[in-house]
Amino acid sequence: MTSSWFPFLSQFDLSPSSIATYSLAIGLPILYVLAKSFLAPSSPSHSQETEAQDTAKETLKKPLKPIMQPPSENLAPPKDDPYTPEELTKYDGKDGRPIYVAIKGTIFDVTRKADVYGPGKSYSIFAGKDGSKGLGMSSLKAEHAIADYSDLGETERKVLDDWYAFFSKRYNIIGRVVPSSSS
Repeated sequence: MTSSWFPFLSQFDLSPSSIATYSLAIGLPILYVLAKSFLAPSSPSHSQETEAQDTAKETLKKPLKPIMQPPSENLAPPKDDPYTPEELTKYDGKDGRPIYVAIKGTIFDVTRKADVYGPGKSYSIFAGKDGSKGLGMSSLKAEHAIADYSDLGETERKVLDDWYAFFSKRYNIIGRVVPSSSS
């Protein structure tokens, strides 16, 4: 009956011992592959580990590019030129003008860092104004970029002082903010 339905099976010995042998011959390689694929721990091969270690060593050999520029060694003597807040707004980097940022009333020329403070850049909110409160709060919101920082807490005042120290070591002081003549 088997031979009429499955003529190709007649060429094989289908005794129980032969079926067991065929099962082992086919089943063991399948079990081996499954065990390697699913049961083995997923650890990287030795060559992958070596490659990762070599990459890490190469990375450590390369000098790191600092996020912040180092203190400047060639700052000009500080100036004390008076600027009203209205005058200061002209120095926002638009139309090729210089970029000035004031902190705690001291005005810094940050023009050489137009990639940071220039129009549309990450810290442009502080260009052409005294944004002391926003710097102390570490905020880039326009409503925080104001000169009055009297309501900052102790921690925020420390942050503001750190910003002032940072700017003092890197940018030329070109003046100070004075009250408007209409005030």
